[in-house]
Amino acid sequence: MKSFNLPVKGMTCASCVARVEKVVSNFSGVKNALVNFASEKVYFEIENDNFDILQIKKAVDDYGYELIIPDENETKAVLPKDSGKLKKELLLSTVLTVPVFIISMLFHFGILDNIYPLSNNAVNYILLILTTPVIFISGRRFFIIFFKNLKHLSFEMNSLVAIGTGSAYLFSVFNTLFPQILLNRGIFPDVYFETAAVIITLILSGKMLEEKAKNRTNDAIKKLMELKPLQVNVIFDGNEQKVKIESLKPGQTVIIRPGEKIPADGIISSGISTIDESLLTGESIPVAKQPGDKITGGTINKNGSFYFEVTETGDNSVLGRIIKLVESAQSSKAPIQKLADKISGIFVPIVMAVSVLSFAGWLLFSGTNDLGLAIMSSVAILIIACPCALGLATPAAIVTGIGRGATQGILIKNAESLEKAHKIKTLFLDKTGTITEGKPLVTNVFSVIEENEHLRMCASLERKSEHPVAESIIEFANSENILLEMPEKFERIPGLGIKGKIDDKDVLCGNETLMKQNNVSVEDLIPEAEKLSAWGKTVVFTSINGKLAGIIAVEDPIKDNSEKAVKKLINSGIDVFMLTGDNNLVAESIAKRAGITNFLGEVPPENKLDQIKSFQQKGIITGMAGDGVNDAPALAQADISFAMGTGSDSAKETADITLVQGDLMNVYRAINLSKKTYRIIKQNLFWAFFYNALGIPLAAIGMLNPMIAALAMSFSSVFVVSNSLRLKKIKI
Repeated sequence: MKSFNLPVKGMTCASCVARVEKVVSNFSGVKNALVNFASEKVYFEIENDNFDILQIKKAVDDYGYELIIPDENETKAVLPKDSGKLKKELLLSTVLTVPVFIISMLFHFGILDNIYPLSNNAVNYILLILTTPVIFISGRRFFIIFFKNLKHLSFEMNSLVAIGTGSAYLFSVFNTLFPQILLNRGIFPDVYFETAAVIITLILSGKMLEEKAKNRTNDAIKKLMELKPLQVNVIFDGNEQKVKIESLKPGQTVIIRPGEKIPADGIISSGISTIDESLLTGESIPVAKQPGDKITGGTINKNGSFYFEVTETGDNSVLGRIIKLVESAQSSKAPIQKLADKISGIFVPIVMAVSVLSFAGWLLFSGTNDLGLAIMSSVAILIIACPCALGLATPAAIVTGIGRGATQGILIKNAESLEKAHKIKTLFLDKTGTITEGKPLVTNVFSVIEENEHLRMCASLERKSEHPVAESIIEFANSENILLEMPEKFERIPGLGIKGKIDDKDVLCGNETLMKQNNVSVEDLIPEAEKLSAWGKTVVFTSINGKLAGIIAVEDPIKDNSEKAVKKLINSGIDVFMLTGDNNLVAESIAKRAGITNFLGEVPPENKLDQIKSFQQKGIITGMAGDGVNDAPALAQADISFAMGTGSDSAKETADITLVQGDLMNVYRAINLSKKTYRIIKQNLFWAFFYNALGIPLAAIGMLNPMIAALAMSFSSVFVVSNSLRLKKIKI
């Protein structure tokens, strides 16, 4: 499946979103078409490599919108800035509307006669001349999309504006050019040029403010993009040469000086420094780096100079993947937004029907004497009901929330995850790498056989394992200068340990349960094992050819913030459970130190999944946080899953939310961000529905002037986006 995330120009409301989605989805081979109104982009996937994307562009453009496709030399499509054109349209509209409004008011209240007496018809012609450019130049965008949609019998916000202002303008033009027709029927030929002009001007003003606010919702992406330097200093044959970042390739050596941005992922080859990773991880304290340490593109060098070898560039780098993930997440849709879009899909036709009924009702019950009032009431209904705020209510909050998370090292995979996270009632935590550092150290060795032979056999077998405990045992053996071998056979036994062959001998490394299952007597070292376990250490038993060889004690220290995070999670009403494959004594010790009262030890990976299922069957929304390969099934089963960014790729691929630092406090922050984002969404939707529910009846009974309706409609959109922007500074 090839995916696209392309800008769309011309969308003005939720109805536009539904229209573009439907047009794109109608193509055979197109899957998962989603439009985000706040970011003004459409995401879709295509199954067929030979599919001509220009067909989609033609179909979207045919409805009056414009799908932007990148040139062959570009990697991404960029939305052309519409603000310059909008500014010119607004300036022209304002310059002409102000005199239209003043002249109309002065004439209406009889003040103009005292200043410069003019006939009614002369005033109307002046207003016609001033208003026409407002309608056909400044308001042109609304009418173009309206007529293109009309070909398909499709209606949205532009239709409401075009019909509303067009009706007021045409009625006024008719009364200006042919006033006698109505006069002969005893009806005074009122004109409403100021209504049409003011509505266009107010809507363009609102759109300008809305665009500025919407641009700020994407600040997170812009900041991430700005982390890439334009040029880098690469070493060629011992000489330093400045090249564009696009030319950088894995394997090249780059020199970084104080204050410079690191252009790509790599490994330091020489030199030491401290690096500011705050914009990627949210951690404000610079991190010390030395030869052999990994560094990440987009971070900033603080003090020393160093050389590093490039390992990943562009979209394959950590920064590149984060940008793609954030862009993809911001283009996704939350369930509550899908409901709003469905409502918008039927909303516009219903409003148009209400407008027609209002017009007919006024004529039916009041007669032709209230023709002007009938027109103004129907126009006011059309204008007040524009579903712009409804379309922006959810995506503006989602885009801002996901962006805010990214700047704090919380990478949210999709909008649904952000919406659901605050509903978690029970959170399951893996121990190793989640509550603890995940970098265990060997603290004790007890051997029944010669110690070096015991260590050689266990560490050699562990070379095939990916578990952090295995790494600590291998590191310890290496520090003791023990020569290790590669296992002849190897098998991982989930939740218990590993087995294999070394020097044609059967070797087991794992917990006490593994030994008992293989009839290995461990009685000689049980007192030591129990004592070590009581101290919270993991005990690894080793057997050779069915005989106990010894035990190795490994301690994994608790992360600094784990206890604080657990306390905050519990105080926020979440039940916290710790699940671990370690024995119950280790589990109890770690849980106690972390402030967790609910825990289970000796839990194999499949049982972690079963534990989550059992809670889900009771209707409880569950969360799971883990970092290992063996956590992936449980992460996939949980309603919302969190992967520690310091853990395995499989955990990060499976999880809904990745925490760059692997800090448990960020689980709390992610849930809190979800809670506050959802609150903003509810506020936005309430406002969007409330002002329509209040405004439409007032307009229908003639109590709402169309100009006030236009002001209210524009304000509602700006309010929704501005309210969403509070997420950028709100404490999480």
